[in-house]
Amino acid sequence: MKTVNECRGIAVGDLAPDFEAKDQNGNIVMLSELLRQGPVVLVFYRGQWCPVCIPHLRKLQDGLSKVSEKGASIIAVTPEKQELIQKTFVKTKVAFPILFDKDYKIMKQYDVAFVPSRFLRWMYNWLLRANLKKVHSDESETLPIPATFIIGKDGKVKYRHFDPDYSKRLGVDEILQTL
Repeated sequence: MKTVNECRGIAVGDLAPDFEAKDQNGNIVMLSELLRQGPVVLVFYRGQWCPVCIPHLRKLQDGLSKVSEKGASIIAVTPEKQELIQKTFVKTKVAFPILFDKDYKIMKQYDVAFVPSRFLRWMYNWLLRANLKKVHSDESETLPIPATFIIGKDGKVKYRHFDPDYSKRLGVDEILQTL
């Protein structure tokens, strides 16, 4: 598995890899089907334990009506299992799909999957109580760089926010400007 500095993320202009995964309700969500309706804002987040992820998802929910007015939809992807996605849903009250990325397939396709340093894994597991070995599909403790990709109806990446600094996230205003 890669380190955070080895991840590059797919580039603007690239064809976004299609995928399907189950959302918080157990429904299968396919990127290609959502793109038929309009652009997609694809957000990778770490989990319900993350003190930056939850407020970010709430802000996305607050801006969801404006994103929808532009004809776009939002989907979030996490390596956490279904029962923990339910915790995220309760904490955020989001009305957009949150997808379980079993075996990190989507994260790998978008080149955002990495294994944090031993110190960071300790910090996440002990201080933040993430319990990464139990809440993911394997014990690798893989996480996503919290990237956001705005994918046009044609399936190409129109914009990306890719920053290994987990505290930096793409805001709703920037999303709206891009759409």
